[in-house]
Amino acid sequence: MGYSHENQVGAQLAAALVNASEGQNLEALLREFSIREPTLDAQAQQGLQTWAGELRPTFAAQTVDERCTAINALLDSAAGTISLTTHDGSRPHLHLFPEGDDVLSRVKAVTAGGLALFIAWSGGERIGSCARESCFKAFVDNSKAGRQRYCSARCGNTDAVARHRQAASRAPSSRMKASR
Repeated sequence: MGYSHENQVGAQLAAALVNASEGQNLEALLREFSIREPTLDAQAQQGLQTWAGELRPTFAAQTVDERCTAINALLDSAAGTISLTTHDGSRPHLHLFPEGDDVLSRVKAVTAGGLALFIAWSGGERIGSCARESCFKAFVDNSKAGRQRYCSARCGNTDAVARHRQAASRAPSSRMKASR
């Protein structure tokens, strides 16, 4: 599978929404992902925060079947109509048209459909939640090997150091061995 920007937008936006902090400017986030007319009123802002909570189980799923079930629930509530299209000199690609044209409906369609397409293309893998116990960030795995376990290198390194320190504290110290 060739991973490109075109087949990751929905999945990446879904992860970004799940990871958004409370009070974060979601309009700016939507602009980063080229969502048209991203203006949010208070109701749409709250709706996106609620939707982010509905997206989280997809990333937290432990099996492909659980992930597919979670995505199917998202599709049932948000996908609308699907169409194959070309425009602006682009290659054929899918567009998901929600029932409404408001920003919340469009974001729901982009994220639900984008996750479904990405999971289908990746064999049910390549998304997840950080393996570090105290981190709950979602990620889309763009690694070459497809075995990403942490949301970032920093989390992976922090977890490795913690595991090393824990193992070292359980092992008899080398000083005690030398003094015997």
